Amino acid sequence: MSGRWSLSWASCAILAISVVLSAIPVSLSVGSATGTLPADPPRKSNGLTDAVQWDNYSLFVHDQRVFLHSGEFHTFRLPVPDLWLDIFQKMVAAGLNGVSIYIHTHFDAAKLAGLFVVLRPGPNINAKTTAGGIAHWITSEVAGELRTNANDWTAAYEPYISGIIDAVVPNQVSRGGPVLFVQIDNEFNETSSHAAYCAQLEAQYREGGVVVPLTYNDPGEWSDFINGTGAVDIYGLDSYPQGTTSACLDPTDWAPVTDYHSYHSSANPAQPFYMPEFQGGFFDFWGGPGYNACALLTEPAFQDVFYKQNWASNVKLISYYMFYGGTSWGGFPYPVVYTSYDYGAAIHETRALTDKYDELKRQGLFLRSSPEFRKTDWIGDTTTGIPGVTLNGSAAFVTLLKNPDTGTQFFVARQANSTSTYVHEVDTVAAVSLTSHRANISFTLTVPSSRGTLTLPQTMGSIALNGRQSKLIITDYTFGARGSLLYTTASIFFAGTIGERDVLFLFGNADQSHEFALTLTGSGTRSASSRIQFTNSTAAGVTTVAVSPGSAGLLAVWESPSQLVLFADPGTAATFWAPVIRSPTASTVLGLENYWQFGTNRTVLVGGPYLVRNATISEGTLALRGDLNASVPLTIIAPPSVKEVTWNGERVDVRAEGALLTGWLAQSTSVGEVKAPALTGWKFADSLPEIQAGFDDASWTVANKTRTNIEVKPLFGNRRMFCEGHVLFRGHFNATGSETSANLTIYGGFAFAASVFINDQFISTVSTNASTNNSQPTSPSIIGVDHVNALFPFPNGSVVPGQDNVVTVIVDNMGNEEYPDEKSARGIAGFELVGGTFTTWKVQGKIGGYTNFPDKVRGVMNEGGLFGESEGWHLPGFD
Repeated sequence: MSGRWSLSWASCAILAISVVLSAIPVSLSVGSATGTLPADPPRKSNGLTDAVQWDNYSLFVHDQRVFLHSGEFHTFRLPVPDLWLDIFQKMVAAGLNGVSIYIHTHFDAAKLAGLFVVLRPGPNINAKTTAGGIAHWITSEVAGELRTNANDWTAAYEPYISGIIDAVVPNQVSRGGPVLFVQIDNEFNETSSHAAYCAQLEAQYREGGVVVPLTYNDPGEWSDFINGTGAVDIYGLDSYPQGTTSACLDPTDWAPVTDYHSYHSSANPAQPFYMPEFQGGFFDFWGGPGYNACALLTEPAFQDVFYKQNWASNVKLISYYMFYGGTSWGGFPYPVVYTSYDYGAAIHETRALTDKYDELKRQGLFLRSSPEFRKTDWIGDTTTGIPGVTLNGSAAFVTLLKNPDTGTQFFVARQANSTSTYVHEVDTVAAVSLTSHRANISFTLTVPSSRGTLTLPQTMGSIALNGRQSKLIITDYTFGARGSLLYTTASIFFAGTIGERDVLFLFGNADQSHEFALTLTGSGTRSASSRIQFTNSTAAGVTTVAVSPGSAGLLAVWESPSQLVLFADPGTAATFWAPVIRSPTASTVLGLENYWQFGTNRTVLVGGPYLVRNATISEGTLALRGDLNASVPLTIIAPPSVKEVTWNGERVDVRAEGALLTGWLAQSTSVGEVKAPALTGWKFADSLPEIQAGFDDASWTVANKTRTNIEVKPLFGNRRMFCEGHVLFRGHFNATGSETSANLTIYGGFAFAASVFINDQFISTVSTNASTNNSQPTSPSIIGVDHVNALFPFPNGSVVPGQDNVVTVIVDNMGNEEYPDEKSARGIAGFELVGGTFTTWKVQGKIGGYTNFPDKVRGVMNEGGLFGESEGWHLPGFD
């Protein structure tokens, strides 16, 4: 989770190959100009490519200022490449423009969806994976300390990084690809040996032709990563504000927000503020409360307060960990976690969308719509004071960000007490409940603006904040080609141009009042709703619009041929989508034709469907593709040229209602009754023939390896062959009749299990798990131990004197620990035959070992040593 560096190219004699594509950058307006402005400070780069640059505000990609809004997705936790596009499209639909990925060499799907890629390939990735993603054979092959510049460790990881380089080089943004950054290792504390290791990694990337910025994710304000040996181009800070392992056990108890701005100002103010990992949920552990609790901990209210607090800290590059958690298949998990990695994320393990996704979309489309927010100065907050601003309301906390070029002001408001103003009553039987008590507050702001000093709101009395709620109060905001918003206490969902019409879509809680003032353009129609009040301001051309509390739904506030202003409650706003429509004529950056801001700024608004994946407009037809989970009313805001609409290729009847097209999307009911065929001719086979008399283990590996590179020296045969899943041991002895039991010390990791047989008779199963503790665990460090020492007494008559007898041990291994215990022991560390002597031990794990396993599709972690696996019962083509 941490690391950074800044190598001197001359002193390190690094050969760098810079390949910069010659392309015309697009500068399309969505509210204000997006290109370089005179007030920009000098840009910085790594000297290898100008495709990615930066200043103290934000990134520039192909000369355009960018707010990197990203989410974490582990492709190995959804090991079906055809499904990756599904997640990528859901990211883009939520307004994201980036994806953070640990291991991924097929970038076409991300590029097709329109996502920049931050690649974080390790060698250590953490991610609650076995050994942090490091191959298990290091336990016997690498004597040196891992993640240092030890020679044998370097020799172990360099071929892997070479493979990553081969995949990255042709896919860099400098060549029109999606790869924006490459991260060096993962979350590491800084020491001299660690720094040398990071410098080695960087040198290998540069020598291999990687020219995009190299980054690191600092796990805890180790500012040494910013300068000196091992520093990277762009420094990042990870943060999990609710991040203790026991957090999900009490999901309503929040830790307070953090003042990240102060740290950034002191640590690296010359760079944009980057958060490679910010809390998008949390992992559950053995004996934990379950992922419903983790989702409640990081619910939409958490996103509303904490994500906007990051904005208030002037963060301009951020990725949420996790956006989609998925499943830790086979042997992937490290011992503390179980198979599900749902994480309580915005997208469930099933790939279903959640209410957290809705909140991310409300934030994401605002960020996508607001180029002025990409460049802001931090002016001050309630603690430091904000020049020219008066806050009337001591229970509120406000931070001001201001665009120095346009004068747009963003006041980020939340409750001063971010922890105790919202309480859930949790039903322990149902796991969670939604009953709550809110401590609501109100306040007013007196602020400077382009029209003089304003007291906000002007007609509605005060600005309301419910418990655990945050808002942006904005002044002097532009939208579309001509739109001018003097101020708003309502939130902005979407702002831009659709056809020739400037569109502003605002939202706010139905139980609160809201107010905004703007210049209404064109000859149009005002809303007749009793909730809407219009007041012509003394400022020329500005109309104040007040929205009273009332029922939920969509209101068309103002409609003219040149302008459309909409207002809705948050839930209704979340039913709308703004799919990216590729422009057939716009100048684009070659390779980024599908990317918002680079390939196009064309969109429509579509309300109703469960998901809108993409849209095209051709010859007056808007073709929509997406998903439904129910029949729904359809609402569309599109250019006037659109006369027909199709949904997944089928024509939809729509009618014009002012600026809106409305219709109905019917969920298909054409699927007939499904009848299962009769299941007959059942067969079965013994899945544990190893305990039967006469079983031949002559082809098994002799388990005579008693020396390893770890403190515990278990008996485990060739570790390079048998590393994951079930491993079987067979201990032979010539019985005299005096043998009574076997004393075994078995290592398998936290929550592992092992079963022991004498010949064909079962003795017992042993395990280490949460139930070995006397109380509910509150952290992984007390979830059992990683080994068992036990006496296994032989049942009467189970030993046959005068012939070969066998003790069979089936070990269901857990994954290895993460740093610093990647070399944690697995195997039988000690054995004694009471009343006799073992003559030999044999061991069998996955067929083909670590490199020659047959299932190359599902991979090394999905094979084990059970008989059916070794015989290929689970593989395609088995009879």
